[in-house]
Amino acid sequence: MGATDALGGRNRTFLTDHARVLIHIARNPQARIRDIAAGIGITERATQLIINDLEEAGYLTRARVGRRNTYTINPDRPFRHPAEGDHHINALITLFTGHDETLGGHGGARSARPAPSSPAREQATPDEH
Repeated sequence: MGATDALGGRNRTFLTDHARVLIHIARNPQARIRDIAAGIGITERATQLIINDLEEAGYLTRARVGRRNTYTINPDRPFRHPAEGDHHINALITLFTGHDETLGGHGGARSARPAPSSPAREQATPDEH
């Protein structure tokens, strides 16, 4: 987390925390906020705010099952930014979970291997399930 790039700035990633939360939930719909936060490296409060934001925007729904929440992703929602608005989040979910969320599978049905020309992915911290 304290790493810097060659220019002396923080390492940048291509995914926002919102995307990381969404992907974590796609992999484990019964995940606790504590587990999501630890898995992606943000606070529980930040995770709660992101989940609320995603729920309000219609990207996921939350259902109470006993004492736990279970999340369902709406894969047909488009990306928010107009530049990506013609794509649905299902493409992102499929890319990072290795399965089609619309088929109802979860938990990484197939392992995602980094592309051979992608050395940056080899340096990434493994995602916790």
